[in-house]
Amino acid sequence: MITSTANAKVKQLVQLQKKSRSRREQGVFIIEGSRMFSEAPRERIAEVYVSEGYYHGHGEAALNGLKTEVLADHVFSHVSDTKAPQGILCVVKMAESPSPALVTSRNPFLLILDHLQDPGNLGTIFRTAEAAGVTGIIMSRDCVDIYNPKVIRSTMGSIYRMPFVYTDDLEAESKRLKAAGIGIYAAQLEGKSSYDQEDYGKKTAFMLGNEGNGLRREIAELADTYIRIPMQGEVESLNVAVAGAVLMFEAARQRRRK
Repeated sequence: MITSTANAKVKQLVQLQKKSRSRREQGVFIIEGSRMFSEAPRERIAEVYVSEGYYHGHGEAALNGLKTEVLADHVFSHVSDTKAPQGILCVVKMAESPSPALVTSRNPFLLILDHLQDPGNLGTIFRTAEAAGVTGIIMSRDCVDIYNPKVIRSTMGSIYRMPFVYTDDLEAESKRLKAAGIGIYAAQLEGKSSYDQEDYGKKTAFMLGNEGNGLRREIAELADTYIRIPMQGEVESLNVAVAGAVLMFEAARQRRRK
């Protein structure tokens, strides 16, 4: 059992929690909690750590035969990113999708994310995308790190199942999608048609932009169609995750009727 926060493995876990560079260099990220552990693909789990209390309370049977390192409770609290640790965390191998693979499905349904910065928004978008049947997500490199612990928690396991990729050139990726026959829609205040008046049963991609500034102009100009979400009262815009959910589930509704 590891009883000191000065232990080399403990220091490495702290680095993985706090530093995106450390995660990228090692090709791994950290997940916490029993649910995230139970849903993680076994072939991607590199290391498992549990608190002393968790180990005594659940035993080895709960660990599915995986080799596990036990940490003293105070050491586990030190490495955990949550205020109320559940007592189990894992180091998991990253698995991004190759960019071309995202358009190989029979009827692609994609998201294009430009410079999203809020961890909760990104995680919620991933979870919603899985629920709505999105086939892949393309993100600009300056989006918040999907492997940020707060994003991971917000995905509620969708991080394992939703294909995604970061790109250094979102403009080029968007042009590649258009060349593949994918219709690109951007929700903009100047949109001339309501979002529910368009046909998303065909190959479709929705563009979603930064929480404060929206889509960069050069990215928005690559869209085939500007759409708007009609709103009442004095509200001018929706939270990006909420707006994304409205668009995704309208597309899902249409596709169910096909």
